[in-house]
Amino acid sequence: MATYLRYESENYFKSSNGVRERFPSLMDEESVDLSVIVPSYNEEKRLPLMMEEAILFLEAKCEKSSSYKYEIIIVDDGSKDSTTKVGQSFVEKYGSDKIRVLTLEKNRGKGGAVRLGMMSARGEHLLFADADGATKFSDIEKVETKLNDIDTKPHGRALTVGSRAHLEKNSIASRSVFRTLLMKCFHLIVWLLCARSVKDSQCGFKLFTRNAARILFHNLHVERWAFDVELLYVAEELNIPIAEVAVTWTEVDGSKVDPLFSGLQMGKDIVLLWLQYQLGLWVIKKNID
Repeated sequence: MATYLRYESENYFKSSNGVRERFPSLMDEESVDLSVIVPSYNEEKRLPLMMEEAILFLEAKCEKSSSYKYEIIIVDDGSKDSTTKVGQSFVEKYGSDKIRVLTLEKNRGKGGAVRLGMMSARGEHLLFADADGATKFSDIEKVETKLNDIDTKPHGRALTVGSRAHLEKNSIASRSVFRTLLMKCFHLIVWLLCARSVKDSQCGFKLFTRNAARILFHNLHVERWAFDVELLYVAEELNIPIAEVAVTWTEVDGSKVDPLFSGLQMGKDIVLLWLQYQLGLWVIKKNID
């Protein structure tokens, strides 16, 4: 079964007054409409723009409906810069009921950061969105609409996946032949071994019902870039409905992903995770207590 380590300090966030308070649990009942999880590693420069765009959109929703509530959980994944300090400045401005910072003791990888953020969330729906702001945040309306259209019976489970697949033709035109070949090989490995329900497994804009998040993140083993693939693999094995939605996406400077190294590493990780499940070394838990 999947297990995860959580240091004692990672159970707490600081309020706008600097008081240390305990995070709730994903197993608790929801108390806000939407939780946004933002995995952040050395993102002091790119995080503010993403946060401002997200908060502007969400505050507008609050103005339209006095009952609407949201939270954004910035997960500092062991950063070496001032990511936590930048995140805490938003806490001081908007309050810890809306913005919270979860600072990890050490770098886990994007999957580990997203999982710990999800485990600390209060939302009826839970979105994870990249700190670089590459996906237009207002596109959440499209993924929410699609999620609400899905029949979630009998378990209340469903997820919608932001997708850049519609942009692939244009991106190929600007890529080298080698990078294009690498991308196509990666997509083929994902399709053959793990996930066939979506064309774009790696877009950092995925929305879950609370029950879907509970079962999926309790089953997650992979903590680095290939965690998206494992999430989709587990969702398909559990017959959780998945919908793919085209989103607006732009390349943002400052990417920490090396196309060659990351592509090869992810390909290796996907083969290994497939083997772990096929050999019965990893077992999918179908229900949680």
